[in-house]
Amino acid sequence: MAYMIPETIRSSATAGERLLFRTLKTYLPDDYIVYYEPEIRGRRPDFVIIGPDLGLVVLEVKDYTLSTLLHLNNDEWTIVSSAGEQATVKSPFKQARDNAFHIVNALKKDKNLVHLEGKYQFQLKFPYGYGVVFTRISQKDLVKKQLYPVVDPNFCLLRDEIDPDKETFSEEVLFEKICNMFVVPYRLRTPLTKEEIDAIRYHLFPEVRISAEFRPPTPYQDQVLLSLHDIKAMDLHQENLAKQLGDKNRLIRGVAGSGKTLILASRAKLLAKQHPDWKILILCYNISLAQGIRQMLYHMLHEPDSLFDFDFTKEDGMVKTVGDQIIVRNFHEWLKYDLKISEQQIPYILEKIDKKEAILPMYDAILVDEGQDFSSDWLALISKLLNPATQSLLLVEDRAQTIYRRKRSYVQDTGLSFQGRSKVLTINYRNTAQIVKFAWDFYREHSVLSNKAAQREFEGEIIAPQSTRRKGPEPAIVKAENFGQEMQIVAKQMKRLHEEKNVPYSEMLILYRVKRTHKQNIIDVIKRALEKEQIPYYWLAEDETTKRKFSRDEETVKISKIESSKGLDFQAVFIVNMDNMPFALEEDREREVSLLYIGMTRAKEYLCLSYSGESEFTRYFEQVRTSRLQKKKQMVRNFVLLKGEFHETIRNNLRYIIRPRRTTS
Repeated sequence: MAYMIPETIRSSATAGERLLFRTLKTYLPDDYIVYYEPEIRGRRPDFVIIGPDLGLVVLEVKDYTLSTLLHLNNDEWTIVSSAGEQATVKSPFKQARDNAFHIVNALKKDKNLVHLEGKYQFQLKFPYGYGVVFTRISQKDLVKKQLYPVVDPNFCLLRDEIDPDKETFSEEVLFEKICNMFVVPYRLRTPLTKEEIDAIRYHLFPEVRISAEFRPPTPYQDQVLLSLHDIKAMDLHQENLAKQLGDKNRLIRGVAGSGKTLILASRAKLLAKQHPDWKILILCYNISLAQGIRQMLYHMLHEPDSLFDFDFTKEDGMVKTVGDQIIVRNFHEWLKYDLKISEQQIPYILEKIDKKEAILPMYDAILVDEGQDFSSDWLALISKLLNPATQSLLLVEDRAQTIYRRKRSYVQDTGLSFQGRSKVLTINYRNTAQIVKFAWDFYREHSVLSNKAAQREFEGEIIAPQSTRRKGPEPAIVKAENFGQEMQIVAKQMKRLHEEKNVPYSEMLILYRVKRTHKQNIIDVIKRALEKEQIPYYWLAEDETTKRKFSRDEETVKISKIESSKGLDFQAVFIVNMDNMPFALEEDREREVSLLYIGMTRAKEYLCLSYSGESEFTRYFEQVRTSRLQKKKQMVRNFVLLKGEFHETIRNNLRYIIRPRRTTS
């Protein structure tokens, strides 16, 4: 079953388009991608098929009947409508060919997708083609109407070739016909790699591109080919969500690291592109996350649709900036600067709005990240400032990351029903499989909500994460004599990661629960340890100013309390002073569980937990550490036993092979 984007076809599609959609979805291989009516650089072909062993094929769909066709030639067709009116249109074959070449010309600019030498130099390394699907014309009709001189059977699919209900339908024939629609004389020798398919996707659909680092273009003979690296694309499920969320109110529930914030930002960019006159608001709880979303959107809006159209002579490739159309705020910042009210005034303002006595800004679309941390009053206020004509409200949440207990009902608070309008993301793309398991094992052991976890096919309060196949080292557990020694170990580990593993300091994060205790100033100890190893740092959570000004890419280790790290991720994360968790003065133990789970899932590859005292959580990690040591010892013992058995076997065999020669008298 092919992967369809979007997952379902629009209700206004023609009957022929719906038939072809179902047939391609059902009968093409599982690793094929089929786009329906994608927008590609100003054009909208009906279907685009990408297959690892196929290449790329563009299909144009026509619901013509024999009575529709009047005069045909290779360039133009004269057709007759059901009302008897005549019209001259471009030949559907020429239309499909033009769309295919439009796509090919865009892809040829990437040197990674073309032959750089040989007979097909500068041509795409994979075959491409086009065809037309006539959903209401059969092979008999072509013969009867004598259309073969104009309608090439090699470049078309007919009704009896796409309709499974027809006796003449064959899955093999369908696949063979699509494979023969190529306009190039070569075939794929080896299947396209995931990286090559991703490259095709992010060149054709810039909205799926996550990041790209630009380098000056390098002339390659008479073509300009850009050196590209560090470009990532959304996976197909994320792309489908961003594109097919639909209109009006929507809810995305996902695990940590599933790309919820990325989808939210991509959704905002798509809405801004589709509705340039809309006023769009993005809200979240965290100051630092708001800054992170601003930076993400800045890169999204300043990357050109074509990576090859980037103007390196200018600092910015586009005039539009975050704030022109898309406003990003943390909730309390929005209250203060946009609504000019305080949180305590919200109930009063809600009454004023109901009585139509308040004049407040309205928004055509509102997107809320960290929805689990928004209270009922907050959501009620947001919904009342949403344009009733659009009702474009997107809520994104993960109940496992709840750190502020809120009693609320989305239906009651917003007046909008999310039944049948929600999506669940279960795959964690951020963390390695080892980190996902480590963090989830802790959460299941300590959270009272873990028994409400939902399996992939069910919705529930908490979503159980599934990891990708990306592997990495086991999270480290460090126990020290005191906090000073603990930080010395952490600082040395950071320096080793930087020097031996080439992890930049900008990809390292230190998390703490409290910044000082009656015994010592936690931040001062952290700073001294880093300074001793000459490691640059930035205290992200020092105050509101540092939260708003922090730069994700600055070459410094970031220091933050766990609450301020929500929505962020780093290659290496060190959670220190763990003996202060759960915090003694925090009555809500469940909040402490969520906080530590949040902290652990910030790490993309390396995670280290350290402590020098004892608490409920450290006792758990001591058991994990002890269990690991016992397993290692057992492995060593098993190895020694196997080694001994091996040597004994060798000695016994040699005894029979090498025997002393008998002497005769």
